[in-house]
Amino acid sequence: MERLNQLLGQLSASKADAIRQKNPDDVVIVGAYRTAIGKARKGSFKETGSDYLLSQLFKELLKKTGVDASLIEDVTVGNVLNPAAGATEHRAASLASGIPDTAAFVAINRQCSSGLMAIGDIANKIKCGEIDCGLAAGVESMSTNWVAGPLGKLSPALEKDEEAKKCLIPMGITSENVAQKYQISRAECDAFSAKSYAKAAEAVASGKFKDEILPIEVSITETKGGPSKRVVVDTDEGPRKGVTAESLGKLKPSFRADGITHAGNASQVSDGAAAVLLMRRSLAESKGYPIQGKFVLCSSVGVPPEIMGVGPAYAIPRVLQKCGITIDDVAVFEVNEAFATQCIYSQKQCNIPDAKLNPNGGAIAL
Repeated sequence: MERLNQLLGQLSASKADAIRQKNPDDVVIVGAYRTAIGKARKGSFKETGSDYLLSQLFKELLKKTGVDASLIEDVTVGNVLNPAAGATEHRAASLASGIPDTAAFVAINRQCSSGLMAIGDIANKIKCGEIDCGLAAGVESMSTNWVAGPLGKLSPALEKDEEAKKCLIPMGITSENVAQKYQISRAECDAFSAKSYAKAAEAVASGKFKDEILPIEVSITETKGGPSKRVVVDTDEGPRKGVTAESLGKLKPSFRADGITHAGNASQVSDGAAAVLLMRRSLAESKGYPIQGKFVLCSSVGVPPEIMGVGPAYAIPRVLQKCGITIDDVAVFEVNEAFATQCIYSQKQCNIPDAKLNPNGGAIAL
């Protein structure tokens, strides 16, 4: 058994080494930047549409990387709240940023992972030889596009279907379902969330996000009916110092009177955008562009709609298995904190050490 473990360890090491190898056809990242994250409806981006956020981010990214915009062959933008996933206004944002009309455009909506799926879309197009360079992004303006109810409707026939109608369950209720099904307590959720706030506050204070945030200038009206002014936004507005499990314990449940999910242990409503410029390694090297990282693989899984947030618990093992590596080979796991319940379950299910999980805080704090 000891010898078998040694051999398995060597196999894992060889797979990890293979991932680190450099090949001309690798998909590489030559720029990965974002705006600061603003607080929806009361933050610095409260009057700024997603199209403007995106156009300014694209402009600043091209300026920062020095990449010739004419090299971009396709743009994929993930979005949930805009009508038609923002296909019209985000194509307009692409053009306004200086990306030529020869670059194709596609809008993509895969709920919380829309931005990630945009990256996967561009990366896979490079892998299969369809393009050599593409831009992937995700953007939301929850200030200007907030929808309280379901984003779609079911026909009467589907409303009677037991499986189909689960797709209309509010996300907050799915969080309560996860807590009940997997026996996750309110105390666990509040302690987890307090850690997220502490990590994010420390990351902001120590400047850990400075290199990834591109400042964006916007107009804002401070008082109703008052004059607007131009401000430069370069700092996340969500993180707060001094949040403790005890202070979170005083908040009332948001979705069920006897529930455990509330405003302090769920993700915030926010405005912001992020973008990743991907390129074939041979092209990046021939142009002399700095390479920040290498795209290896992505994996998507389906889970029951009534516990929709547990996707990472099953997508992570699948992508590790496909890459031939283990949890031990990965230094950092960034797992969506849509709700503390689902992130706690995902961490437990995958056996992710605390030190490796969201080291700079997650969506609860950001």
